[in-house]
Amino acid sequence: MSLKLAVSFAKSHSPAGGLAILLTTSGTDTPAGASEADPAKVYARAAKAAKFSGKSLATLDIVAPHGSPLDRLVALGLGKGDNLSAHDWLKAGGVATAALKGAETVTIYLDVPGLEVSPKAAADFALGMLLRAYKFDIYKTKKKSEDEEDKADKTIKVTIVAAEASAAKKAFAETEAIADGVVLARNLVNEPANVLGPLEFAAKAKELEKLGVEVEILTEKEMKKLGMGALLGVAQGSVRPPRLVVMQWKGGKSKDKPLAFVGKGVVFDTGGISIKPAGGMEDMKGDMGGAAAVTGLMHVLAARKAKVNAIGILGLVENMPDGNAQRPGDIVTSMSGQTIEVINTDAEGRLVLCDALWYCNDRFQPAFMINLATLTGAIGVALGNLHAGLFSNDDDLSEKLLAAGLTTNERLWRMPLGKDYDKMIDSKFADMKNTGGRQAGSITAAQFLKRFVKDTPWAHLDIAGTAIGSPTDEINQSWASGYGVRLLDELVRAYYES
Repeated sequence: MSLKLAVSFAKSHSPAGGLAILLTTSGTDTPAGASEADPAKVYARAAKAAKFSGKSLATLDIVAPHGSPLDRLVALGLGKGDNLSAHDWLKAGGVATAALKGAETVTIYLDVPGLEVSPKAAADFALGMLLRAYKFDIYKTKKKSEDEEDKADKTIKVTIVAAEASAAKKAFAETEAIADGVVLARNLVNEPANVLGPLEFAAKAKELEKLGVEVEILTEKEMKKLGMGALLGVAQGSVRPPRLVVMQWKGGKSKDKPLAFVGKGVVFDTGGISIKPAGGMEDMKGDMGGAAAVTGLMHVLAARKAKVNAIGILGLVENMPDGNAQRPGDIVTSMSGQTIEVINTDAEGRLVLCDALWYCNDRFQPAFMINLATLTGAIGVALGNLHAGLFSNDDDLSEKLLAAGLTTNERLWRMPLGKDYDKMIDSKFADMKNTGGRQAGSITAAQFLKRFVKDTPWAHLDIAGTAIGSPTDEINQSWASGYGVRLLDELVRAYYES
């Protein structure tokens, strides 16, 4: 169960008991005239005895001495404290949450002598705390002690003391929305597939109507009428019907073209008739990480009342090897009218996305389209799990995405596209085939999608290595990272809000 943190900001605060966290740099001095019970004085004595230097993200846990109003004091190092990025503050917040250890009231002294802490930095610190607090264990039934059960139901009160407390509180209102969006995405990916199918996922998206998002859910019958043969071909082997979810946030001017985000939502991927090996197949409950990120993003935009028009589209299917499943060699007709020879039924995400992209472009004529998908294992081979793959037909959009990735540390690496790669998916029997084989697997998948976007600025983010099973760090201890939510919110915030 995630820790429940109630965060507030204050210019000053005198804690009576509980935990205090004192941020410090390697050059922090004890304020002149500080009393022996003052947290800074207590820290200075303990740091000297423990030879604690304030190294970045290092902590020193101190039992408060007699006469102190505190129970515990933790010093959290910021290194030299110069040129701290937004992600540095996030990480510091995450380390602070890790140091709570059962505390019920927490006071965090954010201001450090000689270091200017902006309201945004304070809000980023709080965001890091919230992201680190996340845990997904709702299905664990192992009994806890009564004391642990009591603590699980309690909210930890966190007071962040900062010079610009009012401005930090205002900034935090937006970062709290980001935390909620990331948590939503993580929850969706972490849920088992027997609980979260296409219908259940669509219902979760429908809940965004409470925030002012307009949500439509297209049924199998409606998609068939639209000619979405590629998407429906993937779904036909499952007893669970597919859905196409269309979310609209109208926060900009009516004349402004919407920004469009499209997510692959394969709630479970067996590979179909081209079935995957059994080892590790359980991870395929996360093959809807792209749709989860788009849902989380739409939550953020609505919750923080973003001044932008945005479209979120989810293609929700399950890929199963039923007697009615499509076969290798089948030819399907996409909504665009282009025909596709299905060489491998495990190359299904692109079949879902091609119809979703065409529908989005045809109906909304957006300013750009960005699709997110856990699309290929090949991208993990190429980039590991520290970068997602970026493929695009537009340099300007690519540069903005790369910059947003550096700001949020949800990093991207641009991969090539080209006519020579395009030839690899030409088919003898149809307009194209759905895979070009093992070589350049991520690139040929992107080339496939490119055939369904016309001239609209478009980017494809292959997040197979970053959305699930990526390394845990200071702000995420979960198998599902929620990758893409902060990245795309930063893109919108930095470049497209009116």
